[in-house]
Amino acid sequence: MSETKTLYDEDFVAWSRQQADALRSAAHASSNQALDWENLAEEIESLGRSERRELASRMSTIIEHLVKLGHSPANDPRSGWRETIRRERIEIERLLEDSPSLGQEVPELAKKEIKRAAETAIAALGERNELSPSLQQTLWAKSLDLFSYTPDQILGDWFPPEPPA
Repeated sequence: MSETKTLYDEDFVAWSRQQADALRSAAHASSNQALDWENLAEEIESLGRSERRELASRMSTIIEHLVKLGHSPANDPRSGWRETIRRERIEIERLLEDSPSLGQEVPELAKKEIKRAAETAIAALGERNELSPSLQQTLWAKSLDLFSYTPDQILGDWFPPEPPA
C-alpha cells in the first residue's frame, strides 16, 4: 500500500492538503498532462475545508445547547438539548477519527464559534421568554466572557450545572 493511500485512509484532511500541494507542484513543473491543475488543486483542497466547516458547525450546535442548558429555566426541552449535544459529540468523534489533523484546529474553532453560538442561544431563549430582559442584556453584553467553554467541555461528557430556579 502506498504512503498516499495510507494517509487518505488515516487522515482525509491532511491527504487533501497534500494532494492539492502536489497538484500545484505538478502544474509549476509544466507537466504535459492536459489537466486544469490549479482548479483541480482548489477542488481537492475544498474537500478538506468542508470537513473543517462541518466540525465548526457541529461545535457551534453543541455550544448553543450548552448555553441553553446553563441559562434556561425551562424543563421540557432540556433532555432534547442533551440528546443533541451527545449526538453532535459522536459525529465530531467520527470526523476526528477520519481526519485526526482536524483535532489541532478544535481550540481555534471553539474560540470562533462561541460568540456565534452564544448569540444564537440568547436570541432563542429571549424569543421564548426564558430570560429576564436584564439577564438577556447582560448576556448580550458579555457573551464572550460568560461563555468560555474549553474544548474538553465542548467535546467531552461535560454539561453545565442546572440554572437556579
